[in-house]
Amino acid sequence: MNRTTLSLIAGTTALAAVTGFAALSAPDASGTDTAAKAAAQLPVERTSLLCPAPSTSDLAETSYTSFTPVTKGTGSGGKAELREAAEESADAPADGKGKGKGKDDGKSGEDKPGKPVLTSKEPGKPVTGDSSGGEAPALVGTADGRFAPGWTVQETTEVAAGTGRGLQGVNCTAPDTDFWFPGASTDADRTDYVHLTNPDDSAAVVDLELYGKDGALKSAVGEGITVPPHSSEPVLLSTLTGERQTNLTVHVNVRSGRVGAAVQALDDKLGGDWLAASTDPSGSLVLPGIPADATSVRLVAFTPGDADADLKVRLASPSGPITPAGHETVHVKGGMTSAVDLGDVTRGEAGSLVLTPTDRSVPVVAALRVVRGKGDKQETAFIPATRPLGTRATSAGNSGKGSTLSLTAPGAAATVKVTASAGSEGGTPVSKTYTIKAGTTQDIEPPAPGGLKGTYALTVETVSGGPVYGARTLTASEGGVPAFTVQTLPDDRGTVAVPEADEDLSVLQR
Repeated sequence: MNRTTLSLIAGTTALAAVTGFAALSAPDASGTDTAAKAAAQLPVERTSLLCPAPSTSDLAETSYTSFTPVTKGTGSGGKAELREAAEESADAPADGKGKGKGKDDGKSGEDKPGKPVLTSKEPGKPVTGDSSGGEAPALVGTADGRFAPGWTVQETTEVAAGTGRGLQGVNCTAPDTDFWFPGASTDADRTDYVHLTNPDDSAAVVDLELYGKDGALKSAVGEGITVPPHSSEPVLLSTLTGERQTNLTVHVNVRSGRVGAAVQALDDKLGGDWLAASTDPSGSLVLPGIPADATSVRLVAFTPGDADADLKVRLASPSGPITPAGHETVHVKGGMTSAVDLGDVTRGEAGSLVLTPTDRSVPVVAALRVVRGKGDKQETAFIPATRPLGTRATSAGNSGKGSTLSLTAPGAAATVKVTASAGSEGGTPVSKTYTIKAGTTQDIEPPAPGGLKGTYALTVETVSGGPVYGARTLTASEGGVPAFTVQTLPDDRGTVAVPEADEDLSVLQR
């Protein structure tokens, strides 16, 4: 074998361990794969997470929880740290298209991340922090070594009054280049921002595309938005278009660099919450964790292509799949946002919405707007379509009361193990195993650590059976308002498959 081939294989394996990309393998002339053995699962070595600025309200109280589950095969070094993002440049225009201060080389804004806010001490034990008022900045975080696999950060904000009052929660997200947000709005009662956070040393350039009930909305100011290095830009959606749209899909497309993205949806009457990105466009989608006492559920769906999508609508209830009366299917026109009001679809039982194609599979993104309460005591949260929890998923920021874990197995039955970590200020981890019947959703009051002090994390692992989807709901009482927030539980991607090369790698020679 020549030296170039050896370097390629070694480099590809290293890249996979750090970034999560799979290493390459080459088939032989007969069409069978003899160049690689079964892939080994290795822990990732570095992870980035980005937390949006929590609120502009002087009444906001925000808590952060950082947690890394214990992962076999990691070394003893590394750290997980969140730092303040740089503030928006003083000369940046209000339309979000500011270029910031700096040189012409694209390195506008601050040259370095801000001061540390939260540093983890050890895997398996949460660490917490908090802030008050409307001046809390966005956070930029990195974890490496033993702190990287499965690193999770929860941001939770309580707002006592005003637009968006209630409980707002979001999982801090990894940077990427493409995000879909069905469920946003520019309605008169809504104030929606898309928060863009850049973790890197060079500026990122982003296009924001808006799609309403009749298709794409023209918006020249949504093109070429510059996000300076190590900084965050909130963009008010109503400044991008003059059209009022009750149901809107936002596409964040990054031209250069990468960003973290989340939509903050604030309502004058119905409270507010964070809208996380939907999973990648797919023909079938699962939206888990609709609370049993939901008084109103709205499905918002969008297909990015020109083809229309026809979807079966099913509710995975505790007793099995149910077809909502009058909403057996939903038709989604290509390039247009569709919305369906499902009412109190759960009828007092926990549930998850399952969307499947009626015939031809067309990629779709979707999210639910969920309302609890009645009259002037209503509160809103959002549930985007999500990936299955896979090997392992983690939820941070749980307290002794007010946490509910919702798990659904839309296909085959499955068994999962739920582990409550040690508390941030003390407590002993505990695990419990649950079986989720096929086609059902099970709401679980999660196990709490023995002698709990502070907050704790939940780690959910698939033991056997089919794919499981999950969400965690936090609840609180705010002046009689049933405040709540829901975060889905996709696979934490803490490990990556790295193929092992056979001894005979001559097929790679050139």
